[in-house]
Amino acid sequence: MTYQEFVDSTSASGPPQEIDELLLALWHEAKGDWEAAHNIAQSREGTGDYDRLHAYLHRVEGDEWNAGYWYRRAGAVKPAISLKEEWKELAERFLAR
Repeated sequence: MTYQEFVDSTSASGPPQEIDELLLALWHEAKGDWEAAHNIAQSREGTGDYDRLHAYLHRVEGDEWNAGYWYRRAGAVKPAISLKEEWKELAERFLAR
């Protein structure tokens, strides 16, 4: 799946069948279902990509302290980019897995 195909899928009523959990979380977040995305991020705490996703989601939520905690756990620095740009970076990263 390409990045554009993934973006286009967010206008559908349901997620694509072939995506993994990390992409599913981003899909849910794009659809406004933060809770579903957060549940996925929490399901594998201690795993780098899941912790990185978790950080992003807390940034979306506006909880900067909690986001900072998860960025550190993921071995990352909070990016100085917009949430939209970070979503794109994560989607591209997860699509490349």
